[in-house]
Amino acid sequence: MVLYWVAILAISILLYVLLDGFDLGIGILSISARGEEQRDAMLKAVAPVWDGNETWLVVTGVVLWGAFPVVYATLLPAFYLPLLLMLAGLILRGVAFEYRNKTRRRWIWDWSFAGGSLVATFVQGMTVGALVQGLPMVNGQYSGGDFGWLSPFPALCGAALCFGYALLGASWLVSKCDAETRDIAYRQIPYLAVGVLLLLVVVFFYALAEDLRIMNRWLERPSLFVFPVIGALAAAALAVGTLRRWDGLPFSMVAIIFAAAFGTLAISFWPYMIPYRITVAEAAAPHSSLAFMFWGAGLFIFPLMLLYTVISYTVFRGKVGAPQGEY
Repeated sequence: MVLYWVAILAISILLYVLLDGFDLGIGILSISARGEEQRDAMLKAVAPVWDGNETWLVVTGVVLWGAFPVVYATLLPAFYLPLLLMLAGLILRGVAFEYRNKTRRRWIWDWSFAGGSLVATFVQGMTVGALVQGLPMVNGQYSGGDFGWLSPFPALCGAALCFGYALLGASWLVSKCDAETRDIAYRQIPYLAVGVLLLLVVVFFYALAEDLRIMNRWLERPSLFVFPVIGALAAAALAVGTLRRWDGLPFSMVAIIFAAAFGTLAISFWPYMIPYRITVAEAAAPHSSLAFMFWGAGLFIFPLMLLYTVISYTVFRGKVGAPQGEY
């Protein structure tokens, strides 16, 4: 039962990163749009699905709260401020998405949409970086104060995720848009990919210099190198797909790169849920609680949400039409 809820949590996080990642990335890229028509086309590419994508963040929080309350109770005090910033960014971009078509001062809401997307993305990357670096804890309790998560390494991870989500967003635009919007996205992909690569190299050497514990896990578990190999092959296919202008390929390849990175982190952390302090077994709720949740959320709600997501992306598959008024 514990492993079942670990799997649900992992799937929810990965789906959130992939699905909300591309629309956050489009939000970041939207500020570079050449005029209102192109910006409308970019937003129309995510209009049918963007709010549903964020549901997977709610699922992640609920699973942590119900199935792994120790982790929930530990992480929340550690990340109060960044989580508030992230939620503020997500709320701001949601309001901006709806309001920009109902005002004459569109530029305010355009900047709000881009800014909210950038803040939410940076905070998510910084949070992951802080977990990789390790949280200051005493007797199982967070002891780092209000800014214990703030240091150069998490900031580098936040910047890398901004480039990564922007790459995911550009590849989504390639698959959904035509004409100038698609062509601009194709031109952005190489620059964004190089930016991601350079930041990952900096993060890697920073981790080596600081002798972070996660680097030792790579030596202890050589099988981890399978994931970087998968990511490298996907990156090569991304380059070919971008060069040949195969519209359906870039997004799939960037998604595989993200999945490979996620797998690397997950196995590097295992069996810890808060590296390297609290294990999965220590974090899990009693079996009776996990079983009670299984018959509701685990057996019905989660599969229904997966089905809803599949149906949504099936119904709205294909290229979006030319922007005409509201989306």
